[in-house]
This record gives sequence, C-alpha cells and structure tokens, in this order.
Amino acid sequence: MTWRGSTTAADRVFSALPYLLPLTDAARVGGAFFRFIDQFPALRPISYAIQLLALPANILETSIPFGSLVIFFLLIFLVVRNTNISHFIRFNALQAILIGFIIVVCNLVIGLLAATPGFTLVVETLANVIFLGGIAAVAYAIVQSLRGQYAEIPTISEAVHMQVR
Repeated sequence: MTWRGSTTAADRVFSALPYLLPLTDAARVGGAFFRFIDQFPALRPISYAIQLLALPANILETSIPFGSLVIFFLLIFLVVRNTNISHFIRFNALQAILIGFIIVVCNLVIGLLAATPGFTLVVETLANVIFLGGIAAVAYAIVQSLRGQYAEIPTISEAVHMQVR
C-alpha cells in the first residue's frame, strides 16, 4: 500500500536500513538456533547472511557503550519525529524500533525462564520461535520497503500508524 505518495529509490533504501537493528536483536536471541545449524546444512547460507548483516550493529555495540540505545534515540528524534522526512521512512523506522523492542522484551523473559531449573527445552523452543518470528518479520518488512510498499504487520503496524502522523 503506497497511500502517502510515491517513494523514490533513496526512500526505499533508507526505510530498509533501520531493520538491521531488530535483525541484530534477533540474532542475539538465535543462539540456540545457531548451535544446531550443523544439523541443517541447507540453512547454513541463511545463517551466514544473518550474521553478516548483523555484524555492523554488533561492532557498533562493542565499540560504543550503549550503542543501540544511542541509535534508538537518534532514530526517534532525528527520523521519526522529523516531519521533513517522508512518511514512508518514518513509518519504517518506528516499525523497526517496535519490532526490536518486542524481541528485546522477549529475550528478557527468556533470560528469566533460563534461570529457572527444568525449563531448558521450553527456553530453547521459545528462543527459536522468537528468533524465527523476528527474522520473518524483518525480512518481510525489508522486502516490502525495497518494493516501496508499507509492511503491514498486524498489531505493530496499527500502533505505528497511530504514532506517525
């Protein structure tokens, strides 16, 4: 759906870039998935691609203390709240922030469950579901952004539409 005007090629690329942040959050949750990748050789190229795309954000996180928090505030104040930037870019930036927020909160819940003895299978299953769901949402959003269409993810997109004017 392109109901707020047409998008340029630059808008499409810039709207896909913020999705690298939730991709790195999902890659952190996917530790259990990456441990068993040797059992599924067909998924190895996908695993390498995810880790390669997450590399710049991981480098930023290790070189700058609270790097993802800095990027979060920069995206909020310089992109999402800036009405001079196209609606398409602002929508996708806020949607990427919300996807990343959901993944981080789920990772915290997994951390709490991991501290409880006897929940190993549940924790690994939840981590894999969150990882695969996060990767699917991010991949869908990136593809839609590069196509110049709004990625409509049921609850998240509704919340973003209410916030981005």
